[in-house]
Amino acid sequence: MKSRSKLFALCMPAISALLCAGLATSASAATVTRTLVVEPDQGLTPIYNLIQSATRSIDMTMYELVDTQAQSLLCQAAANGVAVRVILDQNLEYNNNLSAYNQLNSCGATAVWAWTKYDATHEKAIVVDGTTAAIMSLNLTSRYYSDTRDFAVIENDAADVAAIESTFNADFAAQTITPPVGDDLVWSPTNAKTQLVNVINNAQSTLQVENEEMSYGTIVTALENAAKRGVNVTVCMTNDNNDYATEFNALKKAGVHITTYAYTAPLYIHAKAIVADYGTTHATAFVGSENFSSNSINYNRELGLVTSDTNVLTGLHTTLASDYAGGTAW
Repeated sequence: MKSRSKLFALCMPAISALLCAGLATSASAATVTRTLVVEPDQGLTPIYNLIQSATRSIDMTMYELVDTQAQSLLCQAAANGVAVRVILDQNLEYNNNLSAYNQLNSCGATAVWAWTKYDATHEKAIVVDGTTAAIMSLNLTSRYYSDTRDFAVIENDAADVAAIESTFNADFAAQTITPPVGDDLVWSPTNAKTQLVNVINNAQSTLQVENEEMSYGTIVTALENAAKRGVNVTVCMTNDNNDYATEFNALKKAGVHITTYAYTAPLYIHAKAIVADYGTTHATAFVGSENFSSNSINYNRELGLVTSDTNVLTGLHTTLASDYAGGTAW
């Protein structure tokens, strides 16, 4: 009995350590959350709340920042001792961003112009306290909020957040980096082409697509091939002066179903999203800043993510289905 008791006593710390490690791992995994924000339905309150939640740091990369409330919240955070750093595009949006650039640098925040090595810094992302990130298709530009379809995913995935922060630090200092991919990140100009094509090529039953642009031949061909192999492919976009008529006609010929909204319609499709095989065990979705253009995928700084999160999938599927149903058939 004594030897058995001693063995039990010796084993208990090891067993406890293993149990505690397992519980810690489970708890850590359970705390990972991803929340989909749908615009214009939800408004900017979730994004403003994220900014206001900061206690230590805010790192933001924004293609276009023309939002007096967001700018005021960033300045308030800086006044409260939060380290606020912002990267703003200058290649295409210098004039629009100049007011925010000047305001932020005069109120205790630090704004820098994005590195000109990229055709544009089209990324839209916010990291708060090094723990929570918003990966967005929308710019913080208030004149677009009321009628523009956009999405954001707010997540606390530690690997993703660390990867976004590493890339932000390099971009802030205009230093070369191959962005880490974390658990599911899509970066331009490094892995975006591969990631986006993989989502399309791996679809077995359905594909729902929204994007602002449709000029990248690699994506167009992948969508055509998906339809030809029997995938039900739906595309919903704003039709701006028939800019993508050639691509739309080719997609339709291949069996893709397309609906569009007039440029003057109450809803403008600015979103960049794909939902593959919704309702199956292998469903996946992409959401981010990448347009389906060569510049966006190959030459810009962009950020998105691919996820199988149920809440994100459901919200995207429902919205894309509704938008498609409300459009006019091509």
